[in-house]
Amino acid sequence: MSVRELMIVRVRLFANLVQYRPGAKAGQPFDVELAAGSTLAELIAHLQLPRVQVKVIFVNGIGVSQDYVIQPGDEVGFFSPIGGG
Repeated sequence: MSVRELMIVRVRLFANLVQYRPGAKAGQPFDVELAAGSTLAELIAHLQLPRVQVKVIFVNGIGVSQDYVIQPGDEVGFFSPIGGG
């Protein structure tokens, strides 16, 4: 059995997604330790964010999908749907 190396990813939550991270403030970064080779979908599950609430994801300022493989040092921003009138 092989052991996956770990990496640190910087995460920012926006809009109502901050409610799923006690003590988080919108846009304030925090570090998460994950197995190397993890996808954004795995990070979403690790953070216990409802997948249906994650509508837009940016990695290092570029829009990506949930199947993106995270690289060490990436900065990830998760956005929920934003309503307005």
